Amino acid sequence: MSLKIHIDDSAAPFEQVRAQISEQARSGALPVGYRLPTVRGLAESLGLAVNTVAKAYRALEGDGVIETRGRNGTFVAAAGSAAERQAAAAAQGYAERAKRLGLTEDEALGAVRDALRAAYRE
Repeated sequence: MSLKIHIDDSAAPFEQVRAQISEQARSGALPVGYRLPTVRGLAESLGLAVNTVAKAYRALEGDGVIETRGRNGTFVAAAGSAAERQAAAAAQGYAERAKRLGLTEDEALGAVRDALRAAYRE
Protein backbone atom coordinates (compact mmCIF):
# COMPACT_ATOMS: atom_id res chain seq x y z
CA MET A 1 0.00 0.00 0.00
CA SER A 2 1.36 3.36 -0.99
CA LEU A 3 -0.10 6.58 0.39
CA LYS A 4 1.20 10.12 0.00
CA ILE A 5 -0.12 12.99 2.06
CA HIS A 6 0.31 16.48 0.61
CA ILE A 7 0.15 19.06 3.38
CA ASP A 8 -0.39 21.89 0.88
CA ASP A 9 -3.37 20.09 -0.68
CA SER A 10 -6.78 21.66 -0.11
CA ALA A 11 -8.16 18.28 1.02
CA ALA A 12 -7.76 17.47 4.70
CA PRO A 13 -5.22 14.72 5.52
CA PHE A 14 -7.93 12.29 6.69
CA GLU A 15 -9.74 12.82 3.36
CA GLN A 16 -6.53 12.16 1.43
CA VAL A 17 -6.05 8.89 3.33
CA ARG A 18 -9.70 7.93 2.78
CA ALA A 19 -9.65 8.77 -0.93
CA GLN A 20 -6.37 6.99 -1.65
CA ILE A 21 -7.31 3.78 0.15
CA SER A 22 -10.74 3.81 -1.47
CA GLU A 23 -9.26 4.28 -4.95
CA GLN A 24 -6.65 1.58 -4.43
CA ALA A 25 -9.33 -0.84 -3.20
CA ARG A 26 -11.61 -0.09 -6.15
CA SER A 27 -8.78 -0.39 -8.70
CA GLY A 28 -7.64 -3.72 -7.26
CA ALA A 29 -4.25 -2.37 -6.16
CA LEU A 30 -5.43 -3.37 -2.68
CA PRO A 31 -7.16 -6.73 -3.22
CA VAL A 32 -10.14 -7.94 -1.22
CA GLY A 33 -8.87 -9.41 2.03
CA TYR A 34 -5.68 -7.29 2.11
CA ARG A 35 -4.79 -6.51 5.72
CA LEU A 36 -4.34 -2.79 6.29
CA PRO A 37 -1.83 -1.39 8.76
CA THR A 38 -3.08 -0.60 12.23
CA VAL A 39 -4.35 2.93 12.76
CA ARG A 40 -1.36 3.67 14.97
CA GLY A 41 1.11 2.11 12.51
CA LEU A 42 -0.25 4.00 9.50
CA ALA A 43 -0.38 7.27 11.43
CA GLU A 44 3.25 6.85 12.42
CA SER A 45 4.42 6.00 8.89
CA LEU A 46 2.56 9.00 7.41
CA GLY A 47 3.47 11.42 10.20
CA LEU A 48 -0.18 12.01 11.06
CA ALA A 49 -2.14 12.03 14.29
CA VAL A 50 -3.74 8.71 15.26
CA ASN A 51 -7.17 10.38 15.31
CA THR A 52 -6.71 11.52 11.69
CA VAL A 53 -6.16 7.98 10.45
CA ALA A 54 -8.90 6.62 12.73
CA LYS A 55 -11.35 9.11 11.20
CA ALA A 56 -10.39 7.95 7.68
CA TYR A 57 -10.78 4.28 8.65
CA ARG A 58 -14.23 5.00 10.18
CA ALA A 59 -15.32 6.73 6.96
CA LEU A 60 -14.01 3.84 4.84
CA GLU A 61 -15.79 1.33 7.04
CA GLY A 62 -19.00 3.34 6.75
CA ASP A 63 -18.60 3.29 2.96
CA GLY A 64 -18.14 -0.50 2.99
CA VAL A 65 -14.59 -0.28 1.61
CA ILE A 66 -12.92 -1.83 4.65
CA GLU A 67 -14.03 -3.99 7.54
CA THR A 68 -12.60 -4.34 11.02
CA ARG A 69 -12.47 -7.84 12.44
CA GLY A 70 -11.83 -7.04 16.07
CA ARG A 71 -8.31 -7.90 17.18
CA ASN A 72 -7.61 -9.63 13.87
CA GLY A 73 -7.21 -6.30 12.13
CA THR A 74 -8.71 -4.22 9.35
CA PHE A 75 -9.13 -5.62 5.86
CA VAL A 76 -10.23 -4.49 2.42
CA ALA A 77 -13.84 -5.58 1.98
CA ALA A 78 -15.62 -6.60 -1.19
CA ALA A 79 -16.14 -2.88 -1.77
CA GLY A 80 -17.63 -2.82 -5.22
CA SER A 81 -20.88 -4.57 -4.46
CA ALA A 82 -21.39 -2.90 -1.07
CA ALA A 83 -20.62 0.54 -2.49
CA GLU A 84 -22.95 -0.04 -5.44
CA ARG A 85 -25.78 -1.18 -3.17
CA GLN A 86 -25.37 1.88 -0.95
CA ALA A 87 -25.24 4.21 -3.97
CA ALA A 88 -28.39 2.61 -5.42
CA ALA A 89 -30.23 2.99 -2.11
CA ALA A 90 -29.16 6.64 -1.84
CA ALA A 91 -30.24 7.28 -5.44
CA GLN A 92 -33.63 5.68 -4.80
CA GLY A 93 -34.14 7.82 -1.72
CA TYR A 94 -33.15 10.95 -3.62
CA ALA A 95 -35.50 10.14 -6.53
CA GLU A 96 -38.44 9.63 -4.18
CA ARG A 97 -37.72 12.87 -2.33
CA ALA A 98 -37.26 14.87 -5.53
CA LYS A 99 -40.63 13.61 -6.77
CA ARG A 100 -42.32 14.53 -3.45
CA LEU A 101 -40.81 18.02 -3.73
CA GLY A 102 -42.41 18.40 -7.14
CA LEU A 103 -39.18 18.55 -9.15
CA THR A 104 -39.26 17.52 -12.78
CA GLU A 105 -36.95 14.72 -13.87
CA ASP A 106 -34.70 17.26 -15.60
CA GLU A 107 -34.52 19.43 -12.47
CA ALA A 108 -33.67 16.43 -10.31
CA LEU A 109 -30.98 15.25 -12.75
CA GLY A 110 -29.55 18.77 -12.90
CA ALA A 111 -29.20 18.84 -9.12
CA VAL A 112 -27.42 15.48 -9.19
CA ARG A 113 -25.03 16.60 -11.94
CA ASP A 114 -24.16 19.75 -9.98
CA ALA A 115 -23.54 17.74 -6.80
CA LEU A 116 -21.38 15.18 -8.63
CA ARG A 117 -19.30 17.89 -10.31
CA ALA A 118 -18.70 19.53 -6.94
CA ALA A 119 -17.84 16.23 -5.22
CA TYR A 120 -15.46 14.93 -7.88
CA ARG A 121 -13.54 18.18 -8.21
CA GLU A 122 -12.31 17.87 -4.62
